[in-house]
Amino acid sequence: MVFGSVISSPRGNLSLQKALDLANLYLDNACKSTDPEIILVLCHDTEVSLSQAKRAGKHVEDKAVRQGIATVYIELGDLLDSHGHRDEAQAFYKKSDKWGGRTQGSGQPTHPSQPTGTVRSIKGALSTTAATPVTHPSSSPNQRRQGRDIATVPKTLFPVNVQPPAPDFKPPEPDARLDDTPQLACCLELLQEDYEPADILDIAARSWLEVTQDEPDEKERLMTLATDVIRAFKRDEFKNAKAVTEVVYLAPVLESDDFRYLVKEFYSGIDQSGLLDVHQLEGLARLVQGARSGYLDADDLVKVLELLSTRLRGTHQQSTHHLYQLTMAVSHVLDAMADTEVNGLDREKIHEPLSSYLDGLKGSSDPYLVYQAAYAYQALLCVPDDEALWQAAFRRSGKVIKGVFGIVTAVKGLDLNKFIEGLMSIQQGLAGASEIFDMVKSTYDGVTSLAKSGQGFFESLKEGFSFSHKCSWYPALRGADTLIREGQFAEFRKLVCEVPCRRDAAFQWGVCERLGEIAANPKWDPEIRQSAIAFLGEIYRNDVTWGHQPTVKQWILNILMQLSILPGGGMQSTGSLLQELQSNGDDKKQALYRVSRENGPGNHPLKVTLPAIGSPSLLDRVQERPDVEGHIRQLRRQRLKERGNAVYIPPQAKANLQAGDETCYPLMEKVDEFLASEQRVFLLLGDSGAGKSTFNRELECHLWEAYKKSGAIPLHISLPIIDKPEHDMIAKQLRRAEFTELQIRELKFHRTFTLICDGYDESHQTHNLYTSNRLNQLGEWNAKMVISCRSEYIGTDYRDRFQPGDRNHRSEPALFQEAVMTPFSVGQIQEYITQYVSVHRPLWEADEYKRALDLIPSLKELVKNPFLMSLSLEVLPRIVDPGQDLSATQITRVALYDQFIEHWLERGKKRLGEKKMGPLARAAFESLVDEGFTRNGIDYLKRLSVAIYKEQDGQPIVRYSRYNDESSWKTKFFNREDEKQLLREACPLIRTGNQHRFVHRSLLEYGLALAVFDPHDWKERMAPESVLTRRGSTTSVLSSDESDSKEKVPDIVEQEPDFKSPLAWRSFTRELSVLQFLEERVQQEPLFKQQLFDYIEHSKADKKWRTAASNAITILVRSGVQFNSVDLRGIKIPRADLSNGVFDSAQLQEADLRNVYFHGCWLRRADLSKALVTGVQFGELPLLEQEDDIQSCVYSPNGNAVAISLDNGKIKVYSTTTWEILWTGEHTNNVVIVAYSPNGDQLASGSWDKTVCLWDATTGASSHVLRGHGGGIACIAYSPQGDQLASGSDDKTVKLWDVETGDCLHTLTGHTKTVTSIAYSPKGDQIASGSGDATVRLWNIQTSECLHVLREHFEWISMVVFSPQGDQVASASDDNTVRLWTVATGDRRYTLTGHNRSVQSIAYSPKGDRMVSSSNDKTVRLWDVDTGNCLHTLTGHANEVKKVVYSPQGDLVASCSEDKTLRLWDAESGVCLQTLTGHAGCVKSAVFSPKGDQIVSTSFDSTVRLWEVGAGTSQPTSNGHRGWVRMVQCSPKGDEFASCSDDMTVRLWDVETGACRHILRGHRMVVYCVVYSPQGDQLATSSKDSTVRLWNVETGSCSHTLTGHAKEINRVAYSPQGDQLASGSDDRTVRLWNVKSGECRHVLTGHTYNIRDVVYSLNGQQVASSSNDKTVRLWDVETGECTFTLSGHSEWIWQFVYSPQGDQIATASYDKTARLWDVKTGECRHILTGHESELKTIAYSPDGGQVVSGSRDGSLRLWDTESGTCLQTLDGHNKPVNSTVFSPQGGLVVSACDDKSVRVWDAASGQCRAVIQDFQGYVQQAAWAETLTGSCIVTGSMDGLVGVWQVDVDGDQCHVRLRWRTVRGELDVKGTIMHDVQGLSQLNNQLLKQRGAIGDPANRLLEASKKVATMTSVVSNIKAVSERTEEPPLIGSVSAEQLEQRAEQAKDPLFRDIVAAIVKDIHGPK
Repeated sequence: MVFGSVISSPRGNLSLQKALDLANLYLDNACKSTDPEIILVLCHDTEVSLSQAKRAGKHVEDKAVRQGIATVYIELGDLLDSHGHRDEAQAFYKKSDKWGGRTQGSGQPTHPSQPTGTVRSIKGALSTTAATPVTHPSSSPNQRRQGRDIATVPKTLFPVNVQPPAPDFKPPEPDARLDDTPQLACCLELLQEDYEPADILDIAARSWLEVTQDEPDEKERLMTLATDVIRAFKRDEFKNAKAVTEVVYLAPVLESDDFRYLVKEFYSGIDQSGLLDVHQLEGLARLVQGARSGYLDADDLVKVLELLSTRLRGTHQQSTHHLYQLTMAVSHVLDAMADTEVNGLDREKIHEPLSSYLDGLKGSSDPYLVYQAAYAYQALLCVPDDEALWQAAFRRSGKVIKGVFGIVTAVKGLDLNKFIEGLMSIQQGLAGASEIFDMVKSTYDGVTSLAKSGQGFFESLKEGFSFSHKCSWYPALRGADTLIREGQFAEFRKLVCEVPCRRDAAFQWGVCERLGEIAANPKWDPEIRQSAIAFLGEIYRNDVTWGHQPTVKQWILNILMQLSILPGGGMQSTGSLLQELQSNGDDKKQALYRVSRENGPGNHPLKVTLPAIGSPSLLDRVQERPDVEGHIRQLRRQRLKERGNAVYIPPQAKANLQAGDETCYPLMEKVDEFLASEQRVFLLLGDSGAGKSTFNRELECHLWEAYKKSGAIPLHISLPIIDKPEHDMIAKQLRRAEFTELQIRELKFHRTFTLICDGYDESHQTHNLYTSNRLNQLGEWNAKMVISCRSEYIGTDYRDRFQPGDRNHRSEPALFQEAVMTPFSVGQIQEYITQYVSVHRPLWEADEYKRALDLIPSLKELVKNPFLMSLSLEVLPRIVDPGQDLSATQITRVALYDQFIEHWLERGKKRLGEKKMGPLARAAFESLVDEGFTRNGIDYLKRLSVAIYKEQDGQPIVRYSRYNDESSWKTKFFNREDEKQLLREACPLIRTGNQHRFVHRSLLEYGLALAVFDPHDWKERMAPESVLTRRGSTTSVLSSDESDSKEKVPDIVEQEPDFKSPLAWRSFTRELSVLQFLEERVQQEPLFKQQLFDYIEHSKADKKWRTAASNAITILVRSGVQFNSVDLRGIKIPRADLSNGVFDSAQLQEADLRNVYFHGCWLRRADLSKALVTGVQFGELPLLEQEDDIQSCVYSPNGNAVAISLDNGKIKVYSTTTWEILWTGEHTNNVVIVAYSPNGDQLASGSWDKTVCLWDATTGASSHVLRGHGGGIACIAYSPQGDQLASGSDDKTVKLWDVETGDCLHTLTGHTKTVTSIAYSPKGDQIASGSGDATVRLWNIQTSECLHVLREHFEWISMVVFSPQGDQVASASDDNTVRLWTVATGDRRYTLTGHNRSVQSIAYSPKGDRMVSSSNDKTVRLWDVDTGNCLHTLTGHANEVKKVVYSPQGDLVASCSEDKTLRLWDAESGVCLQTLTGHAGCVKSAVFSPKGDQIVSTSFDSTVRLWEVGAGTSQPTSNGHRGWVRMVQCSPKGDEFASCSDDMTVRLWDVETGACRHILRGHRMVVYCVVYSPQGDQLATSSKDSTVRLWNVETGSCSHTLTGHAKEINRVAYSPQGDQLASGSDDRTVRLWNVKSGECRHVLTGHTYNIRDVVYSLNGQQVASSSNDKTVRLWDVETGECTFTLSGHSEWIWQFVYSPQGDQIATASYDKTARLWDVKTGECRHILTGHESELKTIAYSPDGGQVVSGSRDGSLRLWDTESGTCLQTLDGHNKPVNSTVFSPQGGLVVSACDDKSVRVWDAASGQCRAVIQDFQGYVQQAAWAETLTGSCIVTGSMDGLVGVWQVDVDGDQCHVRLRWRTVRGELDVKGTIMHDVQGLSQLNNQLLKQRGAIGDPANRLLEASKKVATMTSVVSNIKAVSERTEEPPLIGSVSAEQLEQRAEQAKDPLFRDIVAAIVKDIHGPK
């Protein structure tokens, strides 16, 4: 026997692994043997070896080892069973079970991955062959018996074959420059291979090939380019790795001559170089390796091999790395020679010397070199020499080996089984069992390091095993390479597991090398790379299957370590696998692991991909392309470096200005989506300081970090810095970045950009930069644009300034997107603080900042702005003293800026003081310090800000050149004088080259505002030295209420207004940021407020003050100052913004109000007689009041007219310019619908009188009356061509009419109920009709044939509509669904479900990709037509939604509802943009104007309203509550009052000024009650949320939240001492609370229904409660016991009160009576009867002698409390009276009523002394307040408004005037006097009349304004004609010249001026 010596050897000292290996060896030979006796002997020896293995591994827990033993037992049993020894087989099976069962394989399963890889050719990458799973039969023991030792690995390793990865192929345009060399290579391969376009999977490649195959010139151009690249390589002096890479890319697709020329170039370079050129050597090897068939003949290869062999043998002194490279190159050449069957290699000259040299390398200490030498030697053995066969036979023994060429052929055919058989024949012919045994003898003993184990590598293989004769591992690896290259990974796994040489160390080394390269190559898919890593782990772990060659294990560890550190190449699992392998195996294997990790990865990295191509590349040079990529990389490094370590919090944004902040999303993600989409412009809006610039810089860095060569270039453009950015701004910015003109030209025509345009507002732009720069037009820059702008800078139609396209040719809305940055959330604020503290290391810690933000109420809102957040963190440590009560500190925006500037200048002063200076500079510095450095700095800042606004119109960038600007204004600030330089350095300025700017735009605006009013400039004298502050001058007037300074503040001296003030020479009405600073100054500085009033007063006498006056009144209005009853006669305030101002009863006679904004202004009873009001804007348009309900409404196609139909049978057509009626028509019954013909020349009307009338749209003449229907007309529609009309009727038919003749063309019958809706297809060849019979029918209009009946609905059809493309029809039904049908087949495509009530209306978007539906379920839904999915559900309407319609541009959806509102929604996001309110009834329909800028709505209130799109009242400006005001309560101190509301807030108001001192937020539901403590320092509130809250009046903070009640709490009351609180709830209990601790002292139970009211007695010993159980209960406060129950009322007790003396209680009940009760006895003293309705309110007079009661019938009664008799009945109200109260003196009574009025009554006479009717909702409560200026009435109403009314009593006269009120942004002109106003337009006059204004404007000007309106109606026609033709524009048949002539003949000069202005507007000045 072959193994006799081994069998007889002792086994007792064998280790577990050796014993197991020996068992496997015996079993392998037993399987191969055919002799039954030998098989039994070998099986016995197998069992003996297994027994030793079991003894050695008795306690081994390694699953792989245990599974290995179990596997051998199974295979042993199978072998014996197959030879008839079944009993023995069963015994072995049982033993197998003990060691882990009969499961094959021992590897740990791994997670599958996905493949990609290096592309061998574009053919494989782009072909239609898909990756297919390959299933192999699982390995079984029987395969051993067939002579094949098959390894088992987890099936998750390489489970499928994959498609080789496609190259990034971008087909070039004909004659266009190519992007790079790989693109050229792809093109040439497609053209050279015999491809059919259908074979190409990639659509772009297929299209390109189809075109280019027929373009011989293009083919020639591409080939010439390739040749030129090769020539450029020859000329290249350095031929570095990148140049070599480039030509290697081209090599496989070159023509034969070019290829051989390139090989020759490499050959010469290697031959002639003194030192080995590794790059050219590698290039030559790759060329040989990838040569096409026939390109290299045998002589070429021999010549190359001879060169390499010579260089190899001569490379002794060079590095091992060079030897390795040479040996690898030799291997590639020999591989090629073997594949091409080169014969007759000269033995003496080449073969023998080379083989001898390679054999000598086996002694190298570098195992990598040894392996490569062995590989080369094997390749050399496959290249036959010129020795005769008999000579070879004489020298070698063994069988004749099958040639490697046959094997390679098998591989290329993927006949894997044939290939493996070939390998087995080699293995059997060359290898004996002794060699196999010697392989497994290697152990982990004595291993020190991989670097020293090279010799051991071959010692373990025996001499001659790899170097003496051919081995099967070489062709096996060649086959593996082919499989990998083709993506045949399943076959690759099978090959590795089944080849007979799988346990060869050399084979395993090569396999591991290839697995490492797969894992490291990012082009392969992660699943494939994951499998490669897992395969490496399998080979390392499973010694049973793969043996335990230490060098292989170390090589695996080396590969894994390389993968773990390879940038971007490694996988996350690599690290975890290395960690896992640390504990694998016995101690020796673990020692090997530790040694390998200590030595680290080897010197020879894995070969993955070719190096990157250089820039400029050879191709660039050939195409004469300048180097831009290098400059781009430089720009990238610079911009990323400039980012610095700034604090950055990822911002949130919302869809648009109208969207709520709660709808926000991550802004960066949204921008990334935009960049990946087809959209082109992204507009970023935000308030000043919102962080737009910070985000833009971060976005730029984000894009630079993701930048890849040839990708889109991020370009940040600061628009204010660029001169005229409306033209060629990209080139201008690139020049600033020092790109050359050639580079700029190259970038323009061959690259794309992402433009980040910052500061649109700061550059004072009005241009659309996208269109003015002609972006994405032919021959222009290819770019997307992200552009930022402050929200306050833009108007209502701002999109025209940003959307691609101009006003007349607007692009699709899909190309435009916008976002609005939202304020910081609480979480963002916290994160900002954390980052700020970490980066800047300020004086405070993060917790101190957070505490300050929590405790300073006014700061919480400020820091939501990122820039104000940064200012706050900078200055808080300065303005907050240790131990200061932060809750009492008030900080404003202007205070932060004050302190920030001071702090900045002080730091600058300190920095300069430490700086080395010359003597002159030092003297200047000291002089500035002596004078007050900070004060001088502030003065410099103010003067510079003023100069920038005055000289540069506020453009923030100042460009200063000493030579060009020597004599300009700039010299005063930027010259080289020492003082100027010092101040400039100290101020918050940035310098970039010759450009200077403030660090933030808002600092410029602050400086200007400070120049308008600086508190320090208005001191009578300088403060004493002892009170100098940080500024070095007088005490700063800080904008915080808290100050510990005890010094005396100097007296203020009043002065006349300064005409040099910026207020006098510049209008700031649009400078919102400046106005905001000035508003705060007004609120803090009474002197400034007075100055502004002085400006207004001065304007009365001198018009030079009108600009200052306009600014002044704008500032005052914005700061909340109200001008009620103020004398403003004769003021001159043109262009002032009085929006949301309150001018109740103001005297504005003869005022100059030209172009004033009155949006949302309260002008009730104001007198504007003889005022000049030309150009005033009210923000609203008049409505059309009708005499009956409106049925339908429609715009004319040109938008000049609107037609409506009424229930009374009338049709009215109005001019949209003047709102005048153009004509009327009439039916005999209600007109259901009107429709314009497509060209607008005809109007059709359908009526319930069974007729359709056709009218001339211009004259109103009736052309035809279409009769024939037997029922009322329900619907009509014009055909798209306008020649036909269809009508649907209650008679169940559809009729088609000829509109020219009026003839009936067809009658379409089939419906069984009313035809409810009809629609023409876009082509006009079909009609769809919907009916109450639940069907839709499609008709052919030519034949009247019914094509399809669509029957799936089961309720009434409300609407049908065709898609714009005509391929689909949609139907809406009362069955709650919308169904989409295919027109051609009648099949249902989708059923749109989601609505839960009837669908009333549907509409397709203009593009036809979306649909909108409205329903009675109060919702609107947006649908994707292609998928049937619901994209958005639009909620907000409070009642049924009757109609929806798309805007013409498709960007808006309008919805009409029974909730009396019209809503406009963003069609993309579903966000509500506007809520248009004003209708008093259900809004029935709406229609957009053809331009989409206006919308008309009709309502059941019999009005038509015209709205400006974008100017609605979706978010009315309000400074008050946004819900019903439930209660108002005056403070005991008299200086303020509190109000509570349904909006869940409580507000504290200053009685005198109306300033809101605090907004108390915390309740989660309606707040029912608010009361002050007796001391006035605390508030208690109760809410529907079942809680009571106690608030600190001074700070607004909540001190306690009292919980315990189970239901809503209706009332709370303080005890007289203020130490206790009572609360009454719907849970039928009263609770008594300790105010100080918040603890509940008593729970008072006894009432059987909800508690309505609670009140304490005057002494505080008793508390009373009233309930819906018709009783009042009196409780003892101390014990909580009920002392009396006052019963007697038969209905609810609505209210009760204690008498002022406390001895009596009065109750008011729904039983129509009031009762007076004795508190001591609980007896009823009097029952007060007389009211005819339920009582709601009752109150005592101050002396207790009277009570007043108020009833639901509107009456009040005064009663004598002693006798119970009725003294007076107060009649005047006509609805329920909600509250009554006596004045403090008792002489007056005030009542608040649901009739929206408050009345003041004389208590003695019962007469009504005054009526306040200025409310828009029920008045819930009125209260008296005594102030320093007299008595006031405080009111709160259901419209959310609170107000204070001054009551002046003079004898018998009582005058009530508005002192102040909150505003809601709604125009109110009721009672406004407009007598003889001048310049009022007709539309405005109509609007004011409708709103209740009185008086008539000046007649002549009114007539003139009518002419203006008439003339403007023809402007659009004139312009349209002038744009289409060069001929003089015509109006009808009148040219513009003729119009001018007629105007000259007219006697009216104003008419002549109008005509002249129109002609000038069209043609320009003559």
